[in-house]
Amino acid sequence: MKTFLKSLLAAITVLTMTACASNSVQRVDGGEQPQLTDRWNASDSQSVAEALIPDMLSFPWAKPGADGELPVIAIQHISNRSHEQIPVETFINSIKRELLRSGKAEFVVTGAERERIRDEKMDQEMFASMDSAVEMGEETAATFALSGVITSLVDQLEGKRTTTYQVDLKLIDLRSNREVWNGQKQIHKYSERARFGL
Repeated sequence: MKTFLKSLLAAITVLTMTACASNSVQRVDGGEQPQLTDRWNASDSQSVAEALIPDMLSFPWAKPGADGELPVIAIQHISNRSHEQIPVETFINSIKRELLRSGKAEFVVTGAERERIRDEKMDQEMFASMDSAVEMGEETAATFALSGVITSLVDQLEGKRTTTYQVDLKLIDLRSNREVWNGQKQIHKYSERARFGL
């Protein structure tokens, strides 16, 4: 019996060491992200941005003003109401990057970032030379506000699971409070739990 237990323990040890030794890490190109789970990832953020921005820019709001000035957007709030922790900041940056690359809109910073910049200007007023300090009261006002929500729906049965992420965005004209654009993008993912056997 002791011999059997020793043999069993040795076999388990070998299997464990083999499993650990089989792990590998590979560097992948920045534009590629292997899909290891059905969770939201950076590729999903980029995919949504690439799908929604062309539609957003096809609406009349995206035309320069009479003076040639581009529309200026402030990100109000994009909330995550999905079942998982999604880095909303990464998604917002994907949206900003696509819009800025289009050359048809600009952004102003909001929230804590705006307050930090104002603190810097106040600091300059105190300590920088008059000819180099950036003056207060010279900020560009936003003409549009972008907001939205990320939601999800999970359906699973016997190791199989479908996950649907839905992103809804809307753009508001700050002068009139009119909603000038509304867009939606869904991402569907299917996963199946692997069955392991000896």
